[in-house]
Amino acid sequence: MPHTSFGIMTAPAQVDYQDVLRVWREADAIPQIEHAWLFDHLMPIFGDPDGPAYEGWTLLSALAAQTRRLRLGVLVTSNRFRPPAMLAKIATTVDIVSGGRLDFGIGVGSRPGHPLARREYAAHGLPFHDTAHAVGSLAEACTVIRRLWTEPEPFDFHGAYHRLDGAFGSPKPVQRPHPPILIGGRSSATLRVVAEHADMWNIPGGDIDDVVRRSALLDRYCAEIGRDPASITRSIHLPVSYDEPGPARDAIGAATGAGFRHIVLGLPAPYPAGVARWVADELVTAR
Repeated sequence: MPHTSFGIMTAPAQVDYQDVLRVWREADAIPQIEHAWLFDHLMPIFGDPDGPAYEGWTLLSALAAQTRRLRLGVLVTSNRFRPPAMLAKIATTVDIVSGGRLDFGIGVGSRPGHPLARREYAAHGLPFHDTAHAVGSLAEACTVIRRLWTEPEPFDFHGAYHRLDGAFGSPKPVQRPHPPILIGGRSSATLRVVAEHADMWNIPGGDIDDVVRRSALLDRYCAEIGRDPASITRSIHLPVSYDEPGPARDAIGAATGAGFRHIVLGLPAPYPAGVARWVADELVTAR
């Protein structure tokens, strides 16, 4: 049977830095947990709307320096927040700090119907374009970022959404040819970008039947462009309840049965003492 990897996601909102650091350090010492993730919101999207929320990539770099084994990333970066060349530079820095452990997660950005997610754009002076613009921008961003990571000479890029003159990435990431690209999302438009650009695809869990349909749609889009669907690792984010681990175990079984081999377990705050060990014992090995 193909290997299934398990990781944790600690949303960096309504928590303190020391809380997240404690959980990641603990997870770093537990072999059953292979990866760890943050999210990318500039303001909380749950709990107290005026509560703390940390910038994901800055925090990720700090955690990369404090861990040794975990693969790590942002699930997923909002392509709406940062120009792609700047994001490529940030991600390269994290890959170097981590010694080559970055999984590069990216997506179109917040759902326009989520009011708590939408407000962070106005609050930070960021434009919020329509979905078609966001998807087109994501596709170009993936192209730009990969080129900056791999091309040995400066280049110009004049796209519909991004324009760069004399673009060049130095240093390059540790990983060759580049860090794995994980694209998150479930819309058909995003899945076409996944088929073209992603090494990994992540979808929020929930309705497993819908997840299976989306995975089949991705298979179809891959076939249309002549790509082997098996070359894209299927990843799913599943919520966890500390009081009732049974539903998460059931969801893990359903997801792995549907061909998902990269499982991200969302840990709600506050984090109990020994939570990473609990995940390993109650969710990973207890399946």
